Amino acid sequence: MPELISNTSPVLYLHRIGQLTWLRELASALWIPEAVIEELREGRRRGYDVPDLEHLEWIEVVSPKSVPSAWLTLDLGAGELAALALALEHPDRVALLDDELARRIGQAAGLTVWGTLRILLSAKEKGLTSAIAPHLTRLEASGMWISESLRRRVLILAGE
Repeated sequence: MPELISNTSPVLYLHRIGQLTWLRELASALWIPEAVIEELREGRRRGYDVPDLEHLEWIEVVSPKSVPSAWLTLDLGAGELAALALALEHPDRVALLDDELARRIGQAAGLTVWGTLRILLSAKEKGLTSAIAPHLTRLEASGMWISESLRRRVLILAGE
């Protein structure tokens, strides 16, 4: 099982569809940067439905030693920057990122990058769910934008 480092959106979306615990089942370890915890705290202060990861014993809060200065000029949030930097320091771990720019930067840096949809596919592969189509619908209802072509590709990969 892979060791994961997650940005805010994968844990947020999995929480919103009631499947955050899939990460516990699909990974041998899950690191969350402090910047992601801060983004979630801010969301909670604003009244949004966000997970409280600080009280989950299977999640470890780990922050990067530094963020590459060239990345600071990019249009990325603090959580994305911290997750990418931490993954760069630990390239054997998988970076969980949904934002297209963050994903491209991670891939260009040679990192293994997964997103929320890959977690859904892995959950089906491991028998945690029998179908991912309903989860895709719930993801969209919770605010995740999924193009029709991406939806079709994911469902084909899932055999649905």
